[in-house]
Amino acid sequence: MDAAAEPHRLGGAPAVTAPTLHEVLREWGRIGCLGFGGPPAHIAMLRELCVGRRRWLDAEEFEDGITVTNLLPGPASTQLAIYCAWRLRGNAGALVGGVAFIVPGLLLIIALAGLFLASAPPGWVHGAGAGAGAVVAAVAVRAGVSLVPGSMERMVGAARIRWVVYAAAGAAAAIGAGSWLVLVLLACGMIELIVRSAHGGISRAALSVAWPVIPLAALVAGSTWVSLAWTSFKVGALSYGGGFVIIPLMQGDAVGVYGWMTDGEFLNAVALGQVTPGPVVQTVAVVGYAAAGVAGAFFASVVAFAPSFWFVLLGGERFDRLRANRRARAFLGGAGPAAIGAIIGVAVPLTLALDQAWQLALLAAAFGTLFLLRRGVVLTLLAAGAIGAGLALAGAPLPD
Repeated sequence: MDAAAEPHRLGGAPAVTAPTLHEVLREWGRIGCLGFGGPPAHIAMLRELCVGRRRWLDAEEFEDGITVTNLLPGPASTQLAIYCAWRLRGNAGALVGGVAFIVPGLLLIIALAGLFLASAPPGWVHGAGAGAGAVVAAVAVRAGVSLVPGSMERMVGAARIRWVVYAAAGAAAAIGAGSWLVLVLLACGMIELIVRSAHGGISRAALSVAWPVIPLAALVAGSTWVSLAWTSFKVGALSYGGGFVIIPLMQGDAVGVYGWMTDGEFLNAVALGQVTPGPVVQTVAVVGYAAAGVAGAFFASVVAFAPSFWFVLLGGERFDRLRANRRARAFLGGAGPAAIGAIIGVAVPLTLALDQAWQLALLAAAFGTLFLLRRGVVLTLLAAGAIGAGLALAGAPLPD
């Protein structure tokens, strides 16, 4: 057994035996099947399993894992699931745990993509998609707003003014240039690095941290598979600020640049990513399905999730140093606010994509449900989908 899989000693308690790979497969797979509600639910379930019920990790180890994975680009809760499995069973555990966490929801969302993106879906299915899709803008705003306090409290003085500027830049990019949002995120991160470097806090050598990924923008032109690879790579390796930042990252490519989906179909994709268990990033599978069928769905998913495995397998032993790395924190200090702005800003094009009056009414009701009544996202999406299906059966007009 390698060092990462050795039993842990929790305080003065006897050593706790590390789980077998079969246990990792079963327990991480259970979370993958029942993990509705996005990252907060996933983190709570992982903590209850690893710290509370089975005592495989102590509380400090788990909190450190949350801190580090939030410093990395990509889906943080997926990386946390992979990291916890790596701590317990090494590289084999990371692979088994990560796949078990991802696959259940992925298979479900691909099956639903086939139903909702069919050339002639049943009327009630079309209505359910139109209803759930109508409230996605409200869900995005709630997700972005929920991230503001934690991000703002880390900035003081003039840094708060820069925070506002970065957030505004992200929002503007999401509204008007979604396909190039990744460059805005990188630019904001680099600017914050430069500012903190000018104050003597960071070596100027750190300014090279992001440049290697910028030439990858050249991949936006090419075959469907190359374009799909670029879109998926941005989702998995270049997104900062949580799972919802994938919405503006994907919308510009999937709808505007490549035309794989209509606005309505993209709204359906985001809604499916919310109502299925597992990581929100699985939404990329629906985009892949629209671009190249089932093969495209699996291809897009592999490209999007691969960086999460790379980060843990190649860098897990260095995570303690990353947690204290001022360069990483400085870069995230610029890219993070831009991502939050993008999450909120994407509500504008998502709202403009609605073309039926009853969808706008549902959207207004969703804002009240989420912000005033403080109901859950999954419940709100399911209710909107049910209303849309009912209206379709009643003969209400449906979006094209």
